[in-house]
Amino acid sequence: MLRSVLFLHRWLGIVIGLLMTIWCLSGFVMMYVDYPALTPAEQVRGLAPLKLPAPAAVEGLDLPGDTPLSSARVEMMAGRPVLRIVPDRTSGQMRAAPGVIDLATGQPIEGVGAADVAAIASTFGTQSGVAGGVSGVAETEMDQWTVQTYRRNAPLYRADYADARGTQAYISGQSGEIVQDTTRFERFWGWLGAVPHWLYPTILRQDGALWTQVVIWTSLVGCFLTATGMWVGIARLRRKRDGSIGSPYRGLWWWHHVFGLFFGLLTLTWVASGLLSMNPWDVLASEAGPTERTSLAGPMHWRDVSAALAHVGTLPADTVRLETAPLGGRVFLAAINAKGEATRLDGAGRPAPLDRSDVTAALHWAPGVASLELLQHEDAYYYAHKQPVALPVWRAILADSERTRLYIDATTGRLLRAYDSNGRIYRWAMHGLHSLDLPILRSRPVWDLVVVPLLALVTLVCATGTWMGVDKVRRDLRRARNRRNRRAAALTRANA
Repeated sequence: MLRSVLFLHRWLGIVIGLLMTIWCLSGFVMMYVDYPALTPAEQVRGLAPLKLPAPAAVEGLDLPGDTPLSSARVEMMAGRPVLRIVPDRTSGQMRAAPGVIDLATGQPIEGVGAADVAAIASTFGTQSGVAGGVSGVAETEMDQWTVQTYRRNAPLYRADYADARGTQAYISGQSGEIVQDTTRFERFWGWLGAVPHWLYPTILRQDGALWTQVVIWTSLVGCFLTATGMWVGIARLRRKRDGSIGSPYRGLWWWHHVFGLFFGLLTLTWVASGLLSMNPWDVLASEAGPTERTSLAGPMHWRDVSAALAHVGTLPADTVRLETAPLGGRVFLAAINAKGEATRLDGAGRPAPLDRSDVTAALHWAPGVASLELLQHEDAYYYAHKQPVALPVWRAILADSERTRLYIDATTGRLLRAYDSNGRIYRWAMHGLHSLDLPILRSRPVWDLVVVPLLALVTLVCATGTWMGVDKVRRDLRRARNRRNRRAAALTRANA
């Protein structure tokens, strides 16, 4: 039995061990540089100051008043205000509605022309502080940095900027929105970090179902490789002449055996938590979020949104976006400035700061509220992970069977995060075990001082195991070749 397990472990170690070594090495990069992504804050920062049209421009739009909406926002695009709306597909009313409307003409925007794309790129660069103008704009195919966004935004345009950072921005030809941006630094380290770590090459990632299965099954084989390695490592321990128990190996084999025993469990934890990040077979499927978000906001229709937009007078200084922030069935608006700061307005255009009674009233649909607290600091489930979080925030723990946690923006009343029991398990299984994102390690450089040595030692285990497997195969092939040569020489002598 042991011989069979050792055989499997050795041969799996050649291929999967190499992949696990790459996962470890790319993990060092992932600690400091993530996959390039346009954050909501970056998107807002790239918008031009908002110039609201006359109220008649909104009231005169050819949209049925009872059109259910999920969200609506007004912002500038290529020098003119546009309305971006998202219909509420969960309402049961499948009424068609345009996604983008030019408020200067009142007409839907079906596509964005080359001149508008160039203007959008120029505005984004100027507002974002890119130190260089647009050097070129061209339609692009799917590439490594747009593999997730290309299909829903095609045709897609890429703008190159003449700055020292090699900035590139991608503009949707459908909506005119900036959907991605990268720099030369992010692209270089992305190829060494996120792409190999997530098995993210375009040729694989463009097929989402195939990519999911590849990640799940390679992770499962990695778990098997690690578990069998720990078993073999324990079985190979020997009692020495002085009575102590240790490894019978020397050299590189000793390093792999001993460090595999000590850090095999950590290796297994990392591989298994990486597997759980894919939520295989929906073992940790969470239903928290969409239902609670809809219940908290309440229904919203175009007639109420148009009335609220028409009542807005003078906007707060530096507003770049005006968006809906419904709560408890009432329409409120949030005026967002370039720093991402929001001012809440009621349906009459007046400032409407959110208070405890507003949140309590909006939670009327819940079976009960076990606690409601205004957090001034992060907790175990609402915390910054590579991106800052908004504080303060209302934390509501519902008195339901899941003890669902809701984190509600203290300015706009939007639901920011939600956790049911599976969501909380996922938080600890994924971020806790995989990233060692634990309360005692939250501060840096404490986290770095712990994670870097541990990752280095796990890398040592994976790399030595891979090399040993390759070396064993090479020696086996050499012995087989020598046996074949000896047989051929014996046959030649016999025929002489």
